[in-house]
Amino acid sequence: MDAARGTASAAAVDQQPNNPLHGVTLAQILEWLVEHRGFAAMARAVDIRCFTFEPSVSSSLKFLRRVPWARAKVEAYYLHCRAEERR
Repeated sequence: MDAARGTASAAAVDQQPNNPLHGVTLAQILEWLVEHRGFAAMARAVDIRCFTFEPSVSSSLKFLRRVPWARAKVEAYYLHCRAEERR
């Protein structure tokens, strides 16, 4: 990653060609899920309090960055939703 500009180099992008989440930030994942599914559907799919009690992207980001198991579930739900959308 080019620290001065905050961008990934071409070599870094090529290192993970089979990773569907490569280059997608957690913020982008949450924003897509909120836009396409909404917090109610997200709360049913991934039972975490930040989706059920006064949900916001900001509070969800803070929680998911600190809790790896919850982030993994949200990432899996995102991949499931994107695959479902392509069908």
